[in-house]
Amino acid sequence: MGRTPFTSKNITVDKVKLGNTGMKVSRIAWGTGTIGGGKASNQTRLGMKKFVEMAHHAYDRGITFFDMADSYGSHPYVGKAIKSLPRENITLLTKIWTYEDGSNRNAPIRESIDRYRQEIGTDYIDIVLMHCLTKGGWSNNRKHYMDGLSKAKQDGIIKAVGVSCHSWDAMVEAVDHPWVDVIMARINPFQSHMDETPDKVKKLLGKAKKNGKGVIGIKIFGEGNHVSDSEREQSIKFALTEANMHCMVLGMESIAHIDDAVERVMRLV
Repeated sequence: MGRTPFTSKNITVDKVKLGNTGMKVSRIAWGTGTIGGGKASNQTRLGMKKFVEMAHHAYDRGITFFDMADSYGSHPYVGKAIKSLPRENITLLTKIWTYEDGSNRNAPIRESIDRYRQEIGTDYIDIVLMHCLTKGGWSNNRKHYMDGLSKAKQDGIIKAVGVSCHSWDAMVEAVDHPWVDVIMARINPFQSHMDETPDKVKKLLGKAKKNGKGVIGIKIFGEGNHVSDSEREQSIKFALTEANMHCMVLGMESIAHIDDAVERVMRLV
């Protein structure tokens, strides 16, 4: 497939160390779950051809980190997109839904991870997170899943484990928990779709970084509520200079979004 040419002196996004995971990842990850659920998202609704074109353009601009989830239905799309790219240059993150009662109502952990790998077409997944934790106490009521993910990590089919936090209590618990390699946290300067004030969240994430956790920021534009040019500028500047994150997920939906994100980040970094 021919690659889409890009502008602005062929600027590409840089790579950063993701805490103590041993990974270097692109500072921007392409989020494939905008308005995601029920095995679909705005990104998958673009269709396979457009999705692959965008993924290749993102890769050419240095975005080698792909954020997925089982619930987004994006595994096969990313799989198709990376088929012609060198796997060793790519970081793949996905998320698994878990339940407080520890049930296997979806499937056992290993069975789910094996399905994900098959859907993506990869021998291993770099990062697997427990998706959307909305309460504290998760390390007690989800031990069954944590053990399954630890075993997959031990067996080399995933490299790092962690949590996607959607509550303050869940995030507080994650920051000090030895099981957690990676924390995904909602943060922006507008306190939009966040779990506490920007000051409190960035202070907590600073503690997470000191503890060696990889910190990935999400909701950088407040779930698309703050996307004027000045708001994007404010959000990216905050993410790069104050938010105590290593990298950020952006739910880009066009090649123009990719170009704007890369050029803005590299101008402000």
